[in-house]
Amino acid sequence: MAAKGQPYPSVWARPERRRREQPALSREQIVAEALAILDAEGLEALSMRKLGTRLNAGATSMYSHVTNKDELIELVLDEVYGEIRIPLPEGPDGWREAARSSAHAVRAAVLRHPWMASVLGDIALASLGPNVLRMSEDMLTLFETSGFTPEHAGTAMNTLIAFVMGGTLSEAAWLAGLARSDQDEEQWMARMMPAAEAAVLPYPRVRRQFDALKETGSEQSRGSEFDLGLDVLLDGLALLRTPAAG
Repeated sequence: MAAKGQPYPSVWARPERRRREQPALSREQIVAEALAILDAEGLEALSMRKLGTRLNAGATSMYSHVTNKDELIELVLDEVYGEIRIPLPEGPDGWREAARSSAHAVRAAVLRHPWMASVLGDIALASLGPNVLRMSEDMLTLFETSGFTPEHAGTAMNTLIAFVMGGTLSEAAWLAGLARSDQDEEQWMARMMPAAEAAVLPYPRVRRQFDALKETGSEQSRGSEFDLGLDVLLDGLALLRTPAAG
């Protein structure tokens, strides 16, 4: 909910509070500790009270930067987006490799922080932060300097991000579930295998997919499917380039 005088419910839209004196904590300290809790224990473990205890800070120091948990999550999400680097294409035909590197950078950031799967459904949490806006600007630059019109550059960026997030958030949710169960993928697969093998017996096409997964392993299979889907997507995006771009 937006604070009084705030046009939009976002930490980035809220006027910065005037401080009579230097607060004991910086925003960077708060965000770093919140990110550490999220990575180690998941979204459910994060609370303003727990964060204050970890930082040995009182409410005044905390709330001079964030008013609630939603604002805190906004700040941490933007910190994660700051890990992502979008390369410029090398030469007129380098857009494809640059786009591929960008997709892998976004995927890697989400998988490093699997708790993101629980919050990225709320677009307001990640739309106004400086790092996500910088990432968007860099990705539009990638496409616009590679023969895409501004309109098609926007389409290409949105399509690429939708593809990456669509698959990767499912991966992240899977990894977060594994972490809560205190099992790794091999342990989980070993426990699930007898029941799964019996369940897929009447379905020959599903069974072939399942047998292939057993051969390659879950992690390798996810990576291969991502790469194949990305190739197909980039083939389609190539059709949006202007004829002069080749």
